[in-house]
Amino acid sequence: MDSHLYGVSMLFPLFSLFLVFTSASALPEKSNSSSVQINSNSILVALLDSHYTELAELVEKALLLQTLEQAIYNHNLTIFAPKNEALERDLDPEFKRFLLEPGNLNSLQSLLLFHIIPERIHSLQFTHQNRLQCLNTEQLHLKMSSDSENNKKKLTVELAEVIRPDDIVRPDGIIHGIERLLIPKSVQEDFNRRRNLRSISAVLPEGAPEVDPRTHRLKKPAPPVPAGSPPVLPIYDTMAPGPSLAPASAPAPGGAHGDFDGEAQVKDFIQTLLHYGGYNELADILVNLTSLATEMGKLVSEGYVLTVLAPNDEAMAKLTTDQLSEPGAPEQIMYYHLIPEYQTEESMYNAVRRFGKVRYDTLRLPHKVVAQEADGSVKFGQGDGAAYLFDPDIYTDGRISVQGIDGVLFPVEETKKVQAVKIVAKPRRGLWF
Repeated sequence: MDSHLYGVSMLFPLFSLFLVFTSASALPEKSNSSSVQINSNSILVALLDSHYTELAELVEKALLLQTLEQAIYNHNLTIFAPKNEALERDLDPEFKRFLLEPGNLNSLQSLLLFHIIPERIHSLQFTHQNRLQCLNTEQLHLKMSSDSENNKKKLTVELAEVIRPDDIVRPDGIIHGIERLLIPKSVQEDFNRRRNLRSISAVLPEGAPEVDPRTHRLKKPAPPVPAGSPPVLPIYDTMAPGPSLAPASAPAPGGAHGDFDGEAQVKDFIQTLLHYGGYNELADILVNLTSLATEMGKLVSEGYVLTVLAPNDEAMAKLTTDQLSEPGAPEQIMYYHLIPEYQTEESMYNAVRRFGKVRYDTLRLPHKVVAQEADGSVKFGQGDGAAYLFDPDIYTDGRISVQGIDGVLFPVEETKKVQAVKIVAKPRRGLWF
């Protein structure tokens, strides 16, 4: 009997230890800080769903949700939330741009954490002087003063007035509405430093000093020319190149290929003609009746520039069947309207004003088209076959220029009049046999 009791007494401590270990293993483990579960009644959820939408949007852009979840897990929070107008209209646009730049994420996070205190501060807890540490480790100055006019207490945070104290209250925190954004000193200094660097980088670099080859001394910068004074350069140096030279010369042919997408540019100017209206016949000839569009694209890709004198539909309708029926006639007509230079309405008008008659080379060699001033415009050709510049600068992209004219041009055929020479036989002296 004694041995049986002794065995039971020895098993009881072992059974007690077993119960202790099993109960300890059954207890729930404390949740890890990396997997914090936020209650739906949390102050953070209330902020994201509140009328402080601008602040909530900045919190999401600053990637602070996980940081605030961890802070709520450890502390109660007091959030000073600026009204939406303070972030939409009252905030300096340049400063807002600075905050939203990807490289300034740390500044944005520091600014937002400056609005959050890791403890619960009720409006009644405001005293005359309070300095509390924010989540960004800087000090926030809280102050309560009396408003003699309204006989009310005035609550301020730094320089911002608390306009909605205790606006949102939750078990883990409080939100106070304030009138403006709070800017910590560190963020303000960072912004000023970046702005100064930007202003320095925006200064255009000055050229290297020039040395006078005659005196071997540095040239002094020319003094500023007052308004209304005569030109410094002589008129010859300021003149544009002659009419046989393109104002925007092309790279030399035969160089590197593929620098220009000529086919895309030709397609673009033909579509511009169609959208402009009144030049459908010319577009039809370039694309359907001939292969000129492809040839022009190859020329532009090679580095050439072209000026197209484009007859309008009314002028193209006057062409007869005989003029178009001969083999190669449409191509020859259009070649005479293609000038291998880049000319605009302004450059051509200045040329005819300065030089009188100007002869431009065409792709229909060796014929040239003659231009001259007439009635304040540019007139091409002579006599009844002349055409006026009707729609200037329909298309100008630096490589192709399209100028609308009101007639179809034809080269002046220089026919030599062959005079018939009548030979009269003179009687010869001598005997006739």
